[in-house]
Amino acid sequence: MNKQKLRAITRRHFFEQAGFGVGAAALWNLLEGESRASGPAKAKNIIYLFMAGAPSHMDLFDNKPKLRELDGQKCPPELLQGERFAFIEGVPTILGSPYEFERHGRSGTEISELLPRLAEVVDEIAFVKSMHTTQFNHAPAQIFMNTGHQIVGRPSMGSWMTYGLGSENEDLPGFVVLLSGENDPDGGKSCWGSGFLPTVHQGVEFRSQGDPVLYLENPDGVSVASRRASLDTIRNLNHERTKVVGDPEIETRIAAYELAYRMQTSVPELMDISDEPASIHELYGTEPGQASFANNCLLARRLVERGSRFVQLYHWGWDHHGTSSVDDIATALPALCEQTDRASAALVKDLKQRGMLDETLIVWGGEFGRTAMNEGRNNSKFIGRDHHPRAFTVWLAGGGVPGGVTVGRTDELGYNIVEDPVEVHDLHATVLHLMGIDHKKLTYRFQGRDFRLTDVYGKVVSKLVG
Repeated sequence: MNKQKLRAITRRHFFEQAGFGVGAAALWNLLEGESRASGPAKAKNIIYLFMAGAPSHMDLFDNKPKLRELDGQKCPPELLQGERFAFIEGVPTILGSPYEFERHGRSGTEISELLPRLAEVVDEIAFVKSMHTTQFNHAPAQIFMNTGHQIVGRPSMGSWMTYGLGSENEDLPGFVVLLSGENDPDGGKSCWGSGFLPTVHQGVEFRSQGDPVLYLENPDGVSVASRRASLDTIRNLNHERTKVVGDPEIETRIAAYELAYRMQTSVPELMDISDEPASIHELYGTEPGQASFANNCLLARRLVERGSRFVQLYHWGWDHHGTSSVDDIATALPALCEQTDRASAALVKDLKQRGMLDETLIVWGGEFGRTAMNEGRNNSKFIGRDHHPRAFTVWLAGGGVPGGVTVGRTDELGYNIVEDPVEVHDLHATVLHLMGIDHKKLTYRFQGRDFRLTDVYGKVVSKLVG
């Protein structure tokens, strides 16, 4: 077998079998850093604030006076006919929102009293009140929202983004994940996995408390000079071996060592938010050294500032069924809003004051909506809502999205969409378009056919393109 064939086989084997880690991230920069953009981009980076558990749209964004008028009455039978629910049984009662809504900004956008900070930036935001999905359980719905398919195994949006556009910083991963809340998302790591794409595109988890990346620091007794000398020797030996066998995995190993060495400097500096001015900490509500959604929002800004392409924050806890005070709309929902409202709005304000909002797209939302009816599981005295895939709200800001607009409309109960429906693949197509990518052209060959994030669906939502 000649060397050319050996190199091809070895390369294929590596991309099929290699595990994810610093070496994989290094190989991406080394071998596949070219852009697959197919048009002009309005945005360069994305910060996706994923609210795992599904926030209640009619308690936060989609004001429905009719629900208050009918509060406590039996649900109309036409809403129940042929309907599937995750937990509701029998004939539930209508549940009006206990929260007041007011109009804000020049746009006059209605926002719940639970989101006073977001109300300050409504003119920078586009609200999509007509999102819908095919999934009504958390894990498949979260995976669907992030990968375009409800079954584990497809690449996530962040993975497609780095596959399509690469990274702007050779010292940091292009796709970073930050977690907060009491638990990880129900969909697990599949929400930011690379699926059948090379594992170089999987999201890298950074921790906002403790060591940001595990096993990055030098072991006790190993100095910086000693580590540098060791790397130089290993690199020279590996280069000589590469000349003999032409194995790209050796080059990957060289790049991995070098990236890890650079990250020893770049990552601690990135994660140390104590150097931010007091005004920024006041804006976000951050506390250096603590694990919080606020800290993660500030870290997201610092990451895109340094060239990370896609930063995704997951904040778990929005599953308000009303089985107890821990998951009800009266107690738990306000607590979640208090944890996230200030920092979400701060991110919009901070990016704008730095001149970065025009090139950074922010997306906020969960995996589905909530029902217009009280769940009433086991005759609970607490109020809550069941899962509802037919309608929910997401919002976008920056990155070429026009501010102060609302796309879509639901009926008077917030139950069905009556204007401009937007399905999950439409949102994905629009996000890719804003990043300069034609969703129909960004494909990857796998098992005999070309796959894409939007599969065989999706259309760009023109009202979201400035």
